[in-house]
Amino acid sequence: MSRIVVIGAGVGGLAAAVRLAEAGHDVTVHERAATVGGKLGRYVRDGFRFDTGPSLLTLPRVFADLGMALDPVPLDPVVRHVFPDGSTLDSSSNPAVFQTRIADAFGAAAAADWARFWRRAERIWRASWGSVLRREVSPATLARLSWRVGDLAAIAPGRSLRALGRRYLRDPRLRTMLDRYATYTGTDPRRAPAALAAIPYAELAFGGWYLPGGLGVLASALLRRCAALGVTIHTSSTVTAIRTSEGRVVGIATAAGGEVPADIVVSDVDASTLYRDLLPTPERLTRLSDRSLAGFVLLLGVRGATPRLAHHTVFFPRDYDAEFDAVFGDPGRGRRARPPSDPAVFVTRAVDPAVHPPGTEAWFVLVNAPRHGTDAGAVDWRRPGLAEDYGTHILNVLASRGLDVRDRLAFRETRTPADLAEAAAAPGGAIYGTAGGLLRPANRGPVAGLFLVGGSAHPGGGLPMVTLSAKIVADRIGPAASGRAV
Repeated sequence: MSRIVVIGAGVGGLAAAVRLAEAGHDVTVHERAATVGGKLGRYVRDGFRFDTGPSLLTLPRVFADLGMALDPVPLDPVVRHVFPDGSTLDSSSNPAVFQTRIADAFGAAAAADWARFWRRAERIWRASWGSVLRREVSPATLARLSWRVGDLAAIAPGRSLRALGRRYLRDPRLRTMLDRYATYTGTDPRRAPAALAAIPYAELAFGGWYLPGGLGVLASALLRRCAALGVTIHTSSTVTAIRTSEGRVVGIATAAGGEVPADIVVSDVDASTLYRDLLPTPERLTRLSDRSLAGFVLLLGVRGATPRLAHHTVFFPRDYDAEFDAVFGDPGRGRRARPPSDPAVFVTRAVDPAVHPPGTEAWFVLVNAPRHGTDAGAVDWRRPGLAEDYGTHILNVLASRGLDVRDRLAFRETRTPADLAEAAAAPGGAIYGTAGGLLRPANRGPVAGLFLVGGSAHPGGGLPMVTLSAKIVADRIGPAASGRAV
């Protein structure tokens, strides 16, 4: 049996704690916040309950062996897409149904294009699932993978997601819809790798799901599972350092002044925080400069019903590229990041009596935003008046797109990237940690006995990916009786 300390009680950390406790290890979790869940936050006000982080559950099979009874509900449509010309497309996890919906909305030629793209996306998914998403990956291991020629051709190293869409999809609305999936990893579709076509395939092939009561119940379920397995969880316990000796971890230090011995440390904090503050490693920090985009959120208590909305509805702008230019900026050309003036607006509205009082709706409204900071690639979201003014602007944008709820609001709350940075220790409020493709920080740290899970580590951000990172690490550590050197 190893003494294992997990730093951070986000979904990745809790899932790792569950798996390692099931394997017979002595597991303790230290979480800086007063509650568990990390970015899987919740907010309650006046009978309304909001998820303030992820709002869509995909790949439910990833959670199936964690010993929790989640009972997810399938969504149809998975997402409703509303385009600037007024057309609407409802996605479906049934490929035949979605094909028909595309044909009805955009014509037979667009549906045929999507079918061709879908076959390519399936090849990318199968190659990614088989060779990347469920195993440790580093530059060295990636180079040694036994890629089949067909897998390499499918993944198309060097091609962007935007370029892949331009190759297969002639209808500009389908191209716009595909571009949106780059934001699932916090990156710009013009620079995102074509391999990210695996994301729409996973969402639409395996479905989008909702957990009654909100996705925050996942954190509660993981907490109960940890308790049942004897995992000790310390909240409001900030870890200040990882202790090492002779090239391996020996424990952690906490802000309260305690020294906690450990044979293994699993870090569920952002990799940049880990290598800057807890285990200073300057050479690794240089690899973490490509930060993901952040998000600006409105939590709205809305009176009355809104039939036009699906569970998830995205309203696209006329110029999607202008949004990405604003969010990421171009410091090399003297262009600072800024809040986009005409962004895509993503609205989540659950028809679930558990999350809103009768006769009302709870809306989670999300737009892509620059991360918080003072450099040219960021925005100071603490600037007086900015959050309130931008929230009003987003409501006006929704009104201009035919969804005016300004006179139906019971209340509105804002959540900026600065708020996420503070609440979840996410540098700059970046939603997905390190943006991009296959080469995120490795699951194995630079000293023996240190492992990384969570959205900033391989295989990436999002609920299923951080849960897979926990499985990769737990499998590498192995059962308590294995005697395996880690």
